[in-house]
Amino acid sequence: MTQLALDLGHRIALDADDFLIAPCNRDAVLWIDRWPDWPAPALVVHGPPGCGKTHLAHVWQARSGARVLTPADLGGAAPGALLSGGACAVLEGCDRPGDERALMHLYNVAAERGGHLLLTAAAPPARWELALADLRSRLVAAPAVAIGAPDDGLIGALLIKLFGDRQLRVGDGVVEFLVARMERSFAAARRLVAALDDAALAGRRNITVPLARQVLETLGTANQGEETWTSE
Repeated sequence: MTQLALDLGHRIALDADDFLIAPCNRDAVLWIDRWPDWPAPALVVHGPPGCGKTHLAHVWQARSGARVLTPADLGGAAPGALLSGGACAVLEGCDRPGDERALMHLYNVAAERGGHLLLTAAAPPARWELALADLRSRLVAAPAVAIGAPDDGLIGALLIKLFGDRQLRVGDGVVEFLVARMERSFAAARRLVAALDDAALAGRRNITVPLARQVLETLGTANQGEETWTSE
């Protein structure tokens, strides 16, 4: 009998102690730790989807009391009303920031009040599609720090964290098996753990190496006789 898998959600641990520090993200962590001694009103953290930008932004938000915004929030209110009492805000997904004049005003008000903006994006500001020259000059001059591709050690630690977030127990050797065969990316790790969770629930099975092999075969393709899961 197959059990219907219901997406009831799970708590993702976003505290500072839950952030996994590795060479690929160490510079970004150092910049967050340096706050409020930033040399400009804004800091840009950029990297591929699922690399930890949002987690790091939540760490900074907890320290600074910043409000968390998206580009869709800009333009609907006065810039000052979008900032926290400490004149800080997190703005995620800034590759296409939407209302550029609203973002420039937000930047200016934060600077005037001695506050800061933490902007996250997939690419650095020099590659954003910005039409407003004044905004572009401000953001390109702001410090930008990249989160790079993870190594095997970080991928393994991330898998353990993701399983823990879902309160899943995995059999011996599962993490090592997955790390040796999956794509080395944060987004791939998140999709893989979600697929394993669904498969284990649907089949009323524990997460073991045989189940991991089955899920990898379902999600991915074989490459020269070795299983490799590729993402978009």
